Amino acid sequence: MPGNDGLLAALQALRRHLGQDLFPLAIGDVAADRRALKELSGQLDDYLLPRLAAIDAPLLAVVGGSTGAGKSTLVNSLVGATVAEPGVLRPTTLAPTLVANPADSAWFTSTKILPGLARVTGGGRGEPGTLKVATADSLPPGLALLDAPDIDSVVTANRELAAQLLAAADLWLFVTTASRYADEVPWGFLRLARERSTALAVILQRVPAEARDPVVADLVRLLKENGLAGTPLFTVPELELPSERARLPAAVVQPIATWLATLSVDAKARAGVVRQTLTGALDSLATRVPDLAGRIDRQRDGIAELRDVADKAYELGMSSFDEGMRDGRLLRGEVLARWQDFVGTGDLMRSLESRIGWLRDRITAVFRGRPAPDRELRVALETGVESLIRATADGAAERAVESWLVLPAGRDLLERSGVAVSGRLGRASPELQARAREAVRSWQGFVLDLVRSEGADRRTLARAASFGVNSLGVLLMLAVFASTGGITGIELGIAGGTGVLSQKLLEAVFGDQAVRTLTQEARDDLRRRVRELLDEERARFTSLLDGLGPADDTAALLRDAAKAVAERGEL
Repeated sequence: MPGNDGLLAALQALRRHLGQDLFPLAIGDVAADRRALKELSGQLDDYLLPRLAAIDAPLLAVVGGSTGAGKSTLVNSLVGATVAEPGVLRPTTLAPTLVANPADSAWFTSTKILPGLARVTGGGRGEPGTLKVATADSLPPGLALLDAPDIDSVVTANRELAAQLLAAADLWLFVTTASRYADEVPWGFLRLARERSTALAVILQRVPAEARDPVVADLVRLLKENGLAGTPLFTVPELELPSERARLPAAVVQPIATWLATLSVDAKARAGVVRQTLTGALDSLATRVPDLAGRIDRQRDGIAELRDVADKAYELGMSSFDEGMRDGRLLRGEVLARWQDFVGTGDLMRSLESRIGWLRDRITAVFRGRPAPDRELRVALETGVESLIRATADGAAERAVESWLVLPAGRDLLERSGVAVSGRLGRASPELQARAREAVRSWQGFVLDLVRSEGADRRTLARAASFGVNSLGVLLMLAVFASTGGITGIELGIAGGTGVLSQKLLEAVFGDQAVRTLTQEARDDLRRRVRELLDEERARFTSLLDGLGPADDTAALLRDAAKAVAERGEL
């Protein structure tokens, strides 16, 4: 059919958008999502694209039905040769068999249709995952029969393959028996044929003579109730065959053979079958593709939720670090001891408010008479800040893992990552210690630069020189952690005095406004460095999500492709 190039291009674009792992994580009913993707991709590959590219190619009639319905026996009988393998064991059809006229062999042995099934030719038995292609002169050109696995097979792969083959058919020959025609599984497939307007014929086998009329009448009723009124219906009487490999008498299957032969030689009838099934399959995309796009949106939302959960865990970590700066914990223990060494005596604080000048002189004398106690205090403070950073990162990592474990998608991702990776994610990375040490030392250098820059002002130069850059730098570092929340008892007075004293000394040198500015700059710089460290730690989680799942525009592209297909002209 000319003029279908635009439609073919739209279908090819649609298929390209499906060629990625769109549902990697257990989000929603992911099994149904993956099944919908597989079915849609399969029908595009196996039927829509090859049929639209070669509209005049031979018809493919797939013979499908329930276990033991006699599908293989029917195919052999229609062909007049044993090409399929019937038998009493179930499942009988381990690999599908396609039989065509030799003139059509090249089309079916190519991978233009059913490209996922390797071809087996000659007398060899087909293996699972293959398509056995046989030829028979008795079958008219322009038509091939495919003996499919059971739609209700106990083997999952067989059921899935049966559904795949039926989706690739121009025509369904649905085989059932007088004792099983009302089973629900076959009717699920028949309703699907109705929904997709697939060309269909029903073959009722093993019909006892005395029950033919009531059984046929009941089957016609069921067809009508399920929207399939007028479906061609053929009956095959119950016969005693000498063996499982025996064929039905030619006269019994002649009506079916004649009907198929008419389709194969009548170009108009054949085109009508193709148009009916192709149109139905294309029309089904109007609902199937948007439905798949919605499932893709859900997958993307689930992946985004995992990223958001990790982000929140580390935002809480940053808040925890901020609290650690405010609650005075860094002014305890070793820092307190080194502070007392730094000022020389603990009772100096009592005279601070009324004797700032005396205190400055006393501190200056201490500085000049002792070997750099500021260094020990700076090291103690450095160690404390590093410990706070590591504790913050450990807590954030633990929260992130716990939050992911609450979500099915998170559990799935952690399980896929392996026990070793998941275990490491639950705590800070081994590299954090060195990075934190470098960050804190760089921050201390920044603080010293701040003091050096401020002390260069003519108004403060002499006062700053009397204390020294290193000593003032340490005082400014302490001022960053001046809040005393969370400390009680004797430590409250000491640590509180530590923060106030450092601030008062700095104000005596630089003035209160300058000290507030310097303290804020030093605090902001430390927070920036810690945030960078936490961002690197968080990346251990978010890197697992990078490139995972569908691209941002996949769902929109699918909807656009479905719209392009829906706007096609008449076939």
